[in-house]
Amino acid sequence: MTYTALVPDFQGEGRIGFREHTYPEPGPGQLLLAVGANAICGTDRGQYLGGSDTVPGHEAAGTVIAAGEGATTPIGTKGAVFLMGYCGQCRSCLIGATNQCLNKQCDMGWTDDGGYGRYELVRERIFFPVTADIEIGNATMLLDVMGTSAHALRRAELVRPDIESIYIAGAGPIGLGLVVMSRLRYGADIPIFISDVSPWRLEFAESFGATPVNAGDRNAVLAIGHPDIAFDASGKEVARRLAMDILGKRGALILLGHGESLTLEVVGDMLAPERAVLGSEYFRFDEFADNLALLRANQQYISRVITHRYPVSEIGAAFEKFMSGESGKVVVMQDDAV
Repeated sequence: MTYTALVPDFQGEGRIGFREHTYPEPGPGQLLLAVGANAICGTDRGQYLGGSDTVPGHEAAGTVIAAGEGATTPIGTKGAVFLMGYCGQCRSCLIGATNQCLNKQCDMGWTDDGGYGRYELVRERIFFPVTADIEIGNATMLLDVMGTSAHALRRAELVRPDIESIYIAGAGPIGLGLVVMSRLRYGADIPIFISDVSPWRLEFAESFGATPVNAGDRNAVLAIGHPDIAFDASGKEVARRLAMDILGKRGALILLGHGESLTLEVVGDMLAPERAVLGSEYFRFDEFADNLALLRANQQYISRVITHRYPVSEIGAAFEKFMSGESGKVVVMQDDAV
């Protein structure tokens, strides 16, 4: 049996049409999902502007409607889809570092059809079941907003276990995720500063308990002091450099945003103050469970990161809103899930 549906067609230059697409029945170890929601990510910009041969979308949540031979997930199970098709057998996977798989099989939404389509065919290994109390749109919070952010906090703690102050460059969805997860992890009293050039984003971040700072005002950023940990969620070299300039002794700069470079002065930036610079890429599959428990306990607070929901029939408008810089997370819902 095959499944046919109209799916978004990313044609490039910001044009999204629709085309008919056929999905095969799941093969051995595979699941076919009826997608309920997919959150827009900044990295979708490349396909939005450059077009895509596959169906994009890598922050998907849906319900199992068919299972291939050997798959054990019950039909009707609701869950979220991990971005990376990890092998489960390499040196990285065997210690749980599935985001660093040495034999990666796919990236959903890029090499394989992703979550903006009506259906999604996935390896069972990358499907994470969620409980019935999690609304399908909110389930996407387990991915970039919670997963990527919580993983970055754990990376920071490898270097600095005594975190007492935090600076975040960039108040987009990842920056907001860092605020939310820091509040849940470290409590209400820890100072969290966040910078951006968008007044709308700064005001929204403030509603989650962060202190907003105008990223265009170097003196305002310098006045923050010397935070223990700095996160760059902007991908901008100027933001990374400024974060390093204010970072305290024994501090760590965690880089999450893809994009531009960073030039370091070995003695002044690194050696004398014993600072560290760490990359943080996505998250480990085994981090899902803790984040699900947090989402269940704080669903109302965390889901406020989602400011807009659009039916897939209005996906063009959804991307325009996301690209405007005046939104939190924007989620595209399948029309029957709105």
